[in-house]
Amino acid sequence: MQTIISMKWGTRYGPQYVNRLASMVRRQTSRPTRLLCFTDDASGIEGGVDIHPLPAAKIPPPHDVDGWRKISIWRTPLTDLSGDVLFLDLDLVITGSLDDFFDYHPGRYCVIENWTQKGQHIGNTSVFRFPVGKYPHVHDDFFADPAATIKAHGIEQKYISAAIPDQIFWPEAWCLSFKHTLVPRWPMNFLRRPPLPANARIIAFTGKPDPDEAAIGHWPAPWHKKIYKHIRPAPWIAHHWR
Repeated sequence: MQTIISMKWGTRYGPQYVNRLASMVRRQTSRPTRLLCFTDDASGIEGGVDIHPLPAAKIPPPHDVDGWRKISIWRTPLTDLSGDVLFLDLDLVITGSLDDFFDYHPGRYCVIENWTQKGQHIGNTSVFRFPVGKYPHVHDDFFADPAATIKAHGIEQKYISAAIPDQIFWPEAWCLSFKHTLVPRWPMNFLRRPPLPANARIIAFTGKPDPDEAAIGHWPAPWHKKIYKHIRPAPWIAHHWR
């Protein structure tokens, strides 16, 4: 059984993001796969998703509602989970098979090499896999003094990269950033649509635009930033994000 986990808290992402993630997971896995969602509000989430409450986490605001909330899933035990689990953010479009993510360096922490910090040994935690219980210090050291850890590292993915120096990056072609990898550079972003490379498995939509916005060519931004925050419609998003 392959296990995929995700998290939903607050109001940034509605239940449709979980439902679409579940639908994409079903289409892009060929082995028995369990999808588990940790959330503070399960309303609207369709059947077939294993719902669990968010793990307890005392994090100083405003960081209690940002990416630092993910550190809570590094706790031991983590519900009934064991072995390798694959974490997926909600704002992803899955465009290829997920099975290989479980075969790649089993028993190790695998993560995206952050697109904007190449060569700096920093992972992007939109997509990562870790063996439950192997790195309890990631959770325990953080919660021993959250404020100090946040001050020292700024964002949670920098902290995890420092805490697990032997992290392994996914093959570059597997996980791409919509706005950092696919959107053509100015001024070609006004002329060309963002493409979908043939070998891509997952497209991450960090920040804005969200998948539904990018599909129709809408990038929410102040008027003075529209000169470079512009995209043409990407119809392939609607084909996969459903």
